[in-house]
Amino acid sequence: MLYFQATEWNYMENQFCTKIERIQAALAQLDGQMENCRLCPRNCKIDRSNGQLGFCQLSDTARIYKYKIHTGEEPPISGTNGSGIIFFAGCTMSCAFCQNFPMSHWRQGYNVSVAELAKIMLELQSQGTHNINLVTPGHFLPSISAALLLAIEQGLRLPIVYNTNGYEKVEILRLLDGIIDIYLPDMKYAEDAVAQRFSKVSNYVEVNQAAVVEMYRQVGHLVIDEQGIAQRGLIIRHLLLPNDRAGSEQIFRFIAERLDKNIHVSLMTQYLPIWDAKRFPEIARRVVNRELEEVIAWMEQFDLENGWMQNLD
Repeated sequence: MLYFQATEWNYMENQFCTKIERIQAALAQLDGQMENCRLCPRNCKIDRSNGQLGFCQLSDTARIYKYKIHTGEEPPISGTNGSGIIFFAGCTMSCAFCQNFPMSHWRQGYNVSVAELAKIMLELQSQGTHNINLVTPGHFLPSISAALLLAIEQGLRLPIVYNTNGYEKVEILRLLDGIIDIYLPDMKYAEDAVAQRFSKVSNYVEVNQAAVVEMYRQVGHLVIDEQGIAQRGLIIRHLLLPNDRAGSEQIFRFIAERLDKNIHVSLMTQYLPIWDAKRFPEIARRVVNRELEEVIAWMEQFDLENGWMQNLD
């Protein structure tokens, strides 16, 4: 028994040694990105290290809105002790109905150094959280990667969650292979015209689908431990919009036919017509029971049985 415990410990340490090597390789590729920023699909190509501001309107210094123990994620993410969530300011999209608009649109928060960000990760681990949950991290990847490297060298041993709107470049995601344990992307829209109208992004569908395919290639199906806590894998989030503006049927068809029917899907019904949503008549109300029932029927049609669904209330 003692031999088994020692072997298991050595295996885990080897995993984190490999993760350190992957982060070092990623940092080499990310070096200089902020001087000609191409981290997200918008490819602003501006010098964020020298005061220039692209779509995200943020410099090269990581900016945090807040961090905390969060119990409101999917059950395998929050578990019993909560997820160690870090909300980063800003966003690569501009959703009219964003529920986190002080963070994303107003970019509220405070700047942190690499060392401070690593310290936050270690603090969350010391509080017993099940993972480190990075929310909208893409536009700060160089700083986040450097902080992860420092934190792991100082004892961070939790799964890393990449919590994203799904508007990600495949070539950037490839740098994260072996670093990110759990991907938690949105699939928001099935039509580019709708994505442009509500989120000011013209090429969402192609970019989003390619990104999710790459995430699935890296981490595969959701893997949970004996306590039901996620250790690795993909969970796709889909937010219902009124009048099926999200194109839910097409998204479920893509998941079932292009990915895998066994992928875990988190169906979210928390939509509220807040921030700027009431400017758009078709989404100026909440989702109703009839629409939820229709979406559930589509999920059943495509045999998407793994995952979770919020109640309308």
